[in-house]
Amino acid sequence: MARVGGPEEVDAYVGARISLRRSAMGLSQTALAQQIGISFQQVQKYETGQNRISASRLHRVATVLATSVEAFFPPVPTARETPDHSWEALRHITASADGRAVASAFPLIEHRDVRKAVARVVRALARDD
Repeated sequence: MARVGGPEEVDAYVGARISLRRSAMGLSQTALAQQIGISFQQVQKYETGQNRISASRLHRVATVLATSVEAFFPPVPTARETPDHSWEALRHITASADGRAVASAFPLIEHRDVRKAVARVVRALARDD
């Protein structure tokens, strides 16, 4: 399947998930690149979805990041479900260092009510012009 007009959606999703997991683990692109035997520029291209990552390399990335390969892919909707386009939001939040910091710190908030309050604040700020 040829790419037209930019990266394939799944490539961007996988890259964003790699970026998020790497950031959450406190690894730089350079550190990840060294551990899997590639350049940090190649890691950048994977994380932006600019380049597709091979299955064997994705397996190495998952091993280094202590997760499963499946963790990098969007959930497959069942016949009854409609597709979830949260990958778009994930791609946007991982596009900046600030977004990655928020995304990696958010799950560390222990209290459910505090997480809900933070989500309300973010939604309100996003609507503010």
